[in-house]
Amino acid sequence: MQTPPLRYFIPWFDPTAFKWSSDARVMRWLTLLWLVIGLAVMFSASYAIAAAEHGDGFHYLKRQFIWAWIGLFAFNFVIHTPIRYIIGMGHWFLLLCLGLIFLTLVPGMGVTVNGATRWLMLGPVQIQPSELIKPFLIIQGARIFSQWPRLPWRTRLAWLGIFASVLGAILLQPNLSTASLCGILLWLIALAAGLPYKQLGGTVLAGLTLAVISVSRNAYQWLRMTNFLDPWQDPQGNGYQLVQSLMAIGSGGLTGSGFGMSQQKMFWLPIQYTDFIMAVFAEEFGFIGCLVVLSMLAIYATMGLRIALRAERNVHQLIAIGAVTLLIGQAILNVAVATGSLPTTGLPFPLFSYGGNSVIASLMAAGLLIRVARESSEAEVTDIVERKRKRLALR
Repeated sequence: MQTPPLRYFIPWFDPTAFKWSSDARVMRWLTLLWLVIGLAVMFSASYAIAAAEHGDGFHYLKRQFIWAWIGLFAFNFVIHTPIRYIIGMGHWFLLLCLGLIFLTLVPGMGVTVNGATRWLMLGPVQIQPSELIKPFLIIQGARIFSQWPRLPWRTRLAWLGIFASVLGAILLQPNLSTASLCGILLWLIALAAGLPYKQLGGTVLAGLTLAVISVSRNAYQWLRMTNFLDPWQDPQGNGYQLVQSLMAIGSGGLTGSGFGMSQQKMFWLPIQYTDFIMAVFAEEFGFIGCLVVLSMLAIYATMGLRIALRAERNVHQLIAIGAVTLLIGQAILNVAVATGSLPTTGLPFPLFSYGGNSVIASLMAAGLLIRVARESSEAEVTDIVERKRKRLALR
């Protein structure tokens, strides 16, 4: 059995990168820059609580670094694997992740944290299938919707049923935020594929109906939906997280208090290294630092959409659009929650928030985007070479 190339294990060592298109190279370095900044921010946000809970301020950083390394292996593997092979494997991994999501609902199998059963223990490793399924939703969604007019109704209904099962199973955990994000992800891919507006409108109504049912059955979701409008009505109860987040953001001022100098992370702001990590960042780096991060996201989104527009095949375009939606959309939603623009959710900031499953899923999505850029440029080069050969043959 041939061993994987060294470039899969050492992310910055890739002798083939100079042959890539400029878009692919830029996206690769932007992704690595995003990851490095994220590790530094997560370390600052988690140091105090890690020292208090584990006696080691580097506890969460070390765990995140290991997950990031695994994620970079997947990232490099995707970059160097033709998309046709990835698409051929995507549905099997989607069904595997769906099976794991259903396992979390089996009594005694799922691990419950803060009232939600979203995790499984595989030996010493805790995995969250609803996070790992996201890149495979992009792949399979792009595959199905890119050939929608040519598919028989039986196949269409089968995959719509599978997609609905994914969303329904995630809702039952319960995890409304992730189910909503996955639903929006699939819907935007379908919209970009040009599906009829009647069908898209029907799925919107079905999604809203499921969301209403979920909120009505889970009291904490209803409280989140209402308390973000005025968290100071209950600043020591249901509005506590958002109040502390806004205090952290406001105290950052123009330039911030400096790296590692946040006061709110000192056991005032809950889950400060996951859902509310941007509040800690805003306190330490201020308005200017937030502008820099938002500018980085804007550049990343622009480059990603440029890659999508340049893609030769429809399925490649949809994969690129899905990857951009997942990475940038989830980041914007996380920022919106931290600033009180949206109700509190459990969505992490990609490559910033602590969580190995999120890091792996985000790096795989970024790898898909870069792979699309690579194949688009290679297709252009091949086309030019073929034209030259034809001209020489005619002579």
